[in-house]
Amino acid sequence: MKKLSIVIPVYYNEGSLPDLFTKLLYVEELLKQQEMLLELIFVDDGSRDNSIGLLRQLVITRPHTKVIKLSRNFGAISAVKTGLNYITGDCFLFLAADLQDPPELIPEMVGRWQRGAKYVICERTDRVDPLGSKIFSAVYYKLLRKFVLASYPKNGFDLALMDKRLLPYLRDSGKHINFPLFPYWLGFTPEKIPYVRQARQHGKSRWTFGKKWKLLIDSIFSFSFAPVRLISAIGLVVSLGSFGYGTVVILSALFGKVDVPGFATLATLISFLLGLIIVMLGVISEYIWRIFDEVNRHPYAVIEEEIL
Repeated sequence: MKKLSIVIPVYYNEGSLPDLFTKLLYVEELLKQQEMLLELIFVDDGSRDNSIGLLRQLVITRPHTKVIKLSRNFGAISAVKTGLNYITGDCFLFLAADLQDPPELIPEMVGRWQRGAKYVICERTDRVDPLGSKIFSAVYYKLLRKFVLASYPKNGFDLALMDKRLLPYLRDSGKHINFPLFPYWLGFTPEKIPYVRQARQHGKSRWTFGKKWKLLIDSIFSFSFAPVRLISAIGLVVSLGSFGYGTVVILSALFGKVDVPGFATLATLISFLLGLIIVMLGVISEYIWRIFDEVNRHPYAVIEEEIL
């Protein structure tokens, strides 16, 4: 029988884990009818609640479940990358533990894969989220479509099933990779299943604005050279403007029409140009930091315990 591997990063999810276990066991029964085995890989990303205790109980109930506990919170991407090393299935997917992406979609995704699809995504048609999250998501996906991939789904996706041939590319990816974006960027044409992202029913989301902002920056700087091209274009425009202004000053001096220099004009020009230089250096530094972070050999996560 073929096997589906599911990697589930867990971070302060003690409220949703019991329901998640129930739904996954139900999905497992449906997959058996499709002649598919199920491999569950939970990665606890440094939770300080009772998440790891609930995962230990699941291992007792379902002994062949894999649980990996990280020494601290390294982030969802690092947790998923850790889980990749434990995949043994013929296809795999990542599933959030908060149940906003319904596990009930998995059997249909597997059916598509059994019929030959190598890449199946669940594309959001709408989302039941707070207004602030909706606004940020709209801006985020608009920027992705503008600067990275014009064909990227308008409302995004998180749940995606991939054939095992994609696994080596994900394992070899960098520390700042965006997992929904990266497989799409590889060029595999996905089959799409529309769905509505559900409201969070358990606990408080740990997906803070700072983490969202980091994901946005990582997504653009890891997949696009648009920021460098943008600062080059701005630099060219400013240089041409400065050259034109300098020409006017020289001509005015030659014809004796130079007024007494104005402090306000001088201060404004200096402040503007220095601010522009600082912004440009910041953009370049983002790229340099990513190079340094990839070559400094720091692990992307540290495993404290394995329950296999």
